[in-house]
Amino acid sequence: MTCAETLPFVGVDWGTTHRRAYVLDAAGDCVESYADDDGALACQGRFGPAFAAVVQALKVQPSRVVMSGMVGSAMGWQEVRYLDPSVALYELPAHLARVKDSSSAVAAAIVPGYCVRDQFNQPDVMRGEETQLLGAWSLGHLSGWFLLPGTHCKWVEIKDGRIVQLRTYMTGELFSLLRQYGTLAAAAGSQAGQPAWSPSAFAEGVHAARHGTLSHLLFSARSRVVCGDMPAASASAYLSGLLIGSELHDVMRDSTVASASATFKLIGSPELARHYQEAADLLGLKFELINAQVAYIAALAYLQRKCT
Repeated sequence: MTCAETLPFVGVDWGTTHRRAYVLDAAGDCVESYADDDGALACQGRFGPAFAAVVQALKVQPSRVVMSGMVGSAMGWQEVRYLDPSVALYELPAHLARVKDSSSAVAAAIVPGYCVRDQFNQPDVMRGEETQLLGAWSLGHLSGWFLLPGTHCKWVEIKDGRIVQLRTYMTGELFSLLRQYGTLAAAAGSQAGQPAWSPSAFAEGVHAARHGTLSHLLFSARSRVVCGDMPAASASAYLSGLLIGSELHDVMRDSTVASASATFKLIGSPELARHYQEAADLLGLKFELINAQVAYIAALAYLQRKCT
């Protein structure tokens, strides 16, 4: 691919710590991609040059660029207001926010996230995941419960392309923090690097998660070690099981989940999905895996068709 070539559409998944960009040709097929660690945190005060750099790295002069993720947050390039559930996923092309202070000749826009309130009027939010959900919808996954695992795991109920519920679980962040700091750190093996994975300890954690409040159950990752019920090397896997198990048990308490099929759709990489699939097997549940990159590119193709 040469610098002289012009391709019509670029999508940028601009998260907190990472950035991934994709070039689509006129048919909506991905023909080039690029990734780096220039996330929103690293780009404070220099989003314009960082944007120009990623376009240059792709070696194209696109007619349009659409960005999603934390680039549209308060810590991003330009804060974009959240949408509410009255806007369906397939209506997102009509709600893109044009970047106002871009010095580039390329038209750049940001996909807004969603704010969804529960029955107690408690708000929950997402940025970036809505684009993957749009991609899943465009691939024919019109309704159901979707899990997007990560630092902050998102559970989203969708009916005919409209968001009904949104729940965020800080599972990934808690696992990282608890393994590094505080009372559980020594038991979880943070001083000895990455301990060997214990499937049996993970299973014990998943099952134990149904028996109480998480803040109480977490201490069992330490008490089981000091009382001799579990070797210290297994504490990390047990802790993972507790956190993922607590997430799954909480979702299953929802009456709409209990009355539905026990098959959920998981948008992510096989690596991220692995432990969720293990926990689901233990609880008699199933996950249908949707590749996150495939979903994102499908969303870009949909946006390309609607925006050009």
